[in-house]
Amino acid sequence: MPSRSDRPIFPKGSRTVSPDLSKETLMSHPVVLITGATAGIGRATALAFAAKGARLVCSGRNAAAGDALISELREMGAEADFLAADVSREDDVMRLVSHAVERFGCLDIAVNSAGTEGTPGSIVEQTVQSYATTFDANVLGTFLCMKHELKAMIGQQRGVVVNLSSTMGSRGNPRNPMYVASKHAIEGLTKSAALDVIQANVRVNAVAPGPIETAMLGRIAGGADRLASVAATIPAGRVGTPEEVADAILFLASDQSTYITGQILHVNGGKTAG
Repeated sequence: MPSRSDRPIFPKGSRTVSPDLSKETLMSHPVVLITGATAGIGRATALAFAAKGARLVCSGRNAAAGDALISELREMGAEADFLAADVSREDDVMRLVSHAVERFGCLDIAVNSAGTEGTPGSIVEQTVQSYATTFDANVLGTFLCMKHELKAMIGQQRGVVVNLSSTMGSRGNPRNPMYVASKHAIEGLTKSAALDVIQANVRVNAVAPGPIETAMLGRIAGGADRLASVAATIPAGRVGTPEEVADAILFLASDQSTYITGQILHVNGGKTAG
């Protein structure tokens, strides 16, 4: 019997697929859709899945960064496509999901990583526009992605969705209320969707990163020179890496987490432990 480390990381199961796709290919090369894949956690996740043999459809708003990512993925030997998309536009989301299914025959895993940090400032400084910008990217985008990803997965009677929340999805922050509210909403959507589709053999979870070494953290912190003060607030004594979050996403997508759904996995160096 193979050891735990030898077990395939990706889930197996029956599904409706194109006739030219063999069972062996489906088991070892799952189809993964990743939004927000051109930077930070999304990019690290695409690279991590590619290293495991996944076939990828990546999206983002920066076409040049998307083309560079796909070149890197293909150099690794991965089958990968990039589609520029705005996840707050339903037509764009439908096109992404349709492309994955038409190109590869199914949709096994979806990682909804696209989002924005919003506009910093007190709640009395926020505007209707800052609310709309943040919620369109983070909440509307996650909702639309899940709506169409889950339609495909329900038809297959299997699949996994992983959303991106944040440490701020379970606590407050007086300096960025719109971002905090949007991440609370994503966690609510995640739990509700998980209950909705559990009988279809589809799982929905979220990862909630703490401070991670990304361009977004630099903007939130107010510059790279202030990251040391951010690290001082973390019990682990450092900020995390995008690759550490990608590892958590791969775990939630794998057949090592088949009894986990509707959960929020915190990846934050102990920041929410006390």
